[in-house]
Amino acid sequence: MTVLITGGMGFIGLHTARALVDAGEDVVITWYQTWREPDFIKDEFGKRVIIEKGDVSQGNVIRDIAKKHKVDGIIHLAVPGVAALTAAEDYRTNMTGLIDALEAAREAEVRRICVASSIAVYHSMGDGPYSETDRLPMESANPTETYKKAWEILGMHYASRTGIELINMRIGGIWGPLYHSGMNLPSRLVSASVKGVDPEYMGGRVPFAGDNADIFYVKDTAKAIQTVYMADKLEHNIYNLGAGHQITNGDIESAVKKAIPDAKIALQAGEGPAHKKDGYMTAERLAGLGFKSQWSVDDAIADYVGWLRAGNEK
Repeated sequence: MTVLITGGMGFIGLHTARALVDAGEDVVITWYQTWREPDFIKDEFGKRVIIEKGDVSQGNVIRDIAKKHKVDGIIHLAVPGVAALTAAEDYRTNMTGLIDALEAAREAEVRRICVASSIAVYHSMGDGPYSETDRLPMESANPTETYKKAWEILGMHYASRTGIELINMRIGGIWGPLYHSGMNLPSRLVSASVKGVDPEYMGGRVPFAGDNADIFYVKDTAKAIQTVYMADKLEHNIYNLGAGHQITNGDIESAVKKAIPDAKIALQAGEGPAHKKDGYMTAERLAGLGFKSQWSVDDAIADYVGWLRAGNEK
C-alpha cells in the first residue's frame, strides 16, 4: 500500500513518513522549497520513501503525483507558512492545494484522505476542554483558524457529493525535532536552554506559569496520524489529535530544568490576562482507535534536548 503525504518534507510530514514506514506502508512525499535529510528517515529515501517535487499552488500537482504512483491514500499536510504570502496568494495556495488533493483522492479512488486541521479552530472559543462536537464560531482571529475551518466545511461537502472518505485531523500544538519556526513555548525554552542563553518570547512578553495549552510532541503526532489513517473503520469524520489533558507552562519549565538544571528560565507566576481554563482538546475518539501517547512532557523535553545537543540545528 502506498500513501501520498503532501508537504511530506516538512516538520510533521517526515515524522509521519517514518511512522507509516514502520507500520508497513510505502510513502510518497512532496517537497517544494526546503530539503531535509534527518538521520531518522534519510536511509529510506529512494526506497520506501519516494520524493517528488511540486508546488501545490499550481493546480494539478497532487493529482499527477497520485496518478503516477498509484497511491492508495492521501494525507494532506501542505500549507503555506504563516504570514509568508500576501492575502491573495495565501488564499490561492490554500484553496488550490485543497481542491487538488480532493480531486486526487476522487480520481485515484483512494481508501481515505486525511486532511490536517488544527487546534486553532477552537481559538475563538472560551474555556475548554474542546470537543469535536463543539459548534465553532464564525469569527476567526488568524489565518490558520480561518483556513482550517473553511477546509473542514468545504472538504466534508465535497466528500458528501463524491463519496470519498475524508477525515479532518485537528492537530494540537506540535513541537520537537525539525520544528523550523520555533514559535511555541517548549521549542523556545529548549532551544535557548541548550544554547545557555535567555529565551526570546513571542511578543517579548514573559509567559505565565499557570497558563496552559495542548502541546503534542511531534513523534506522538506522527503516530496519531498513522493511527487515524490506517484504522480499519472510522466512526467519525473529525478527530482531535492532541495530548487529551492540560499541560501548563509551568510543567514545561519544570521539565526543561530537569533536563538542563541551569536553564535560564523564569516564567511569571499565576495566570495571564488571556488565560483560558482547560485549554486542551478531548481525545476520547483518538483513544478509541487504540492510540496511547508514548511521550510524557519530561521524556519529550529530554528527547528534544538530546536531538539538539547531537548537533541538529532545529
